[in-house]
Amino acid sequence: MNASARLRSLPRWITLWSVLAGAAGVVVLGLLLVRSDADRRDAEIDADLRRVTSTVSRLIRLDGTVTTAAVLRDPLEESCPQFAVLPGASVRFGGHFSRHECVPVDPVVLTSAAERATRSGRLIWVTSVAEDGRPVRLAAEPFRQPDGQAIGAVVAVADAAPAAAAHRRTILVLVAGGVLLLVVTGVAGRLLAGRALRPVAAALEQQEVLLADTAHDLRTPVAALRALAEAALLNPGHRGELLPRTVELAQRMGTIIDGVLIRARLAAGVQTLEREPVWLDQLVSTVVDETPAEGAQVTVTAAPSRVVADAALVRRAFGNLLDNALRHGKAPGQAAVVHITVAGGRVIVADHGPGIDPELAGAAFDRFHSTGGSSGLGLSIVRWVAEAHGGVLRVYNAEEGGAIFELALPADDG
Repeated sequence: MNASARLRSLPRWITLWSVLAGAAGVVVLGLLLVRSDADRRDAEIDADLRRVTSTVSRLIRLDGTVTTAAVLRDPLEESCPQFAVLPGASVRFGGHFSRHECVPVDPVVLTSAAERATRSGRLIWVTSVAEDGRPVRLAAEPFRQPDGQAIGAVVAVADAAPAAAAHRRTILVLVAGGVLLLVVTGVAGRLLAGRALRPVAAALEQQEVLLADTAHDLRTPVAALRALAEAALLNPGHRGELLPRTVELAQRMGTIIDGVLIRARLAAGVQTLEREPVWLDQLVSTVVDETPAEGAQVTVTAAPSRVVADAALVRRAFGNLLDNALRHGKAPGQAAVVHITVAGGRVIVADHGPGIDPELAGAAFDRFHSTGGSSGLGLSIVRWVAEAHGGVLRVYNAEEGGAIFELALPADDG
């Protein structure tokens, strides 16, 4: 796996780790919230029970016996939580139960709570189960004789089922919220990681493209340059003929490297297009005049045509089209015949070569692809320059034979 592919897979790992970290945080936070909610609901029930036991304890009169007459007149007799006044283990007296039963509780459970509170001499809390299976909460507060001896306890009972149901609903809400939070965290982590790493991935991909383009485009001229150098070493008498060809190949290699570098920098966003008004007809005529024809017949038909573009890139793109036509646009054993037309922001290069297979026309613009006819490796750069300016590169065959390449750029009508 290359560097850019590994970098593209990084957002998935970042998403996974963010989800795992979020899950751990959600679990810890959820446990704390669940515990806090349970404690809060227990505290609310306990406060209600404590109110009942303290109120009833103040109403009990001790005059040798336990008198609950005042208790019988208190509104607590008819409300919830229910209560009972029960003796401890050492002193016996008739117990009392409030008239309104809120939840059925086994008297044995009440008696046991009263005896424990009496023995300990302090308020105790008990969690138990009612006779119908509902959870209940009990508070047992001892009351004392004038000499300080605890002889019994007031036991208050509250139905804990509503609080338990509300607690379960809270847990479900927290679970649903946690799952939603994890989903949002994962999606956000994926989007943010992808957005942050996209420029780096693009730069790495452009670097790989640069290396591949340079290696492929330089392979043939480097081999030819080496062959010329070896021939010059072996044949000193032919050096005057071989050296100019060596210099020409070196210049061609420099042109290839410059073109690939510019393309990579622009595609990676390191360098921007230097757009300016350009007279396309004048640019084309200049490139034709500066390009060695080597016996080829090149004609130009041009009308004034202005575009807003990067002049250096457009010059290189047209140079690649012309070089492609001079190389491949000819019949075997004959000189190339190329006709160029410039008008309305379009440059049309027509040759008299074997033409191009329609099925391979689209592939002719791909990197490293050559159809063997009138398409060269520089066509991928031509297409990229056209698309960078909002234009297009088209190729088709003429009826009388030969290939036609059309570079269309947005015309400047201003």
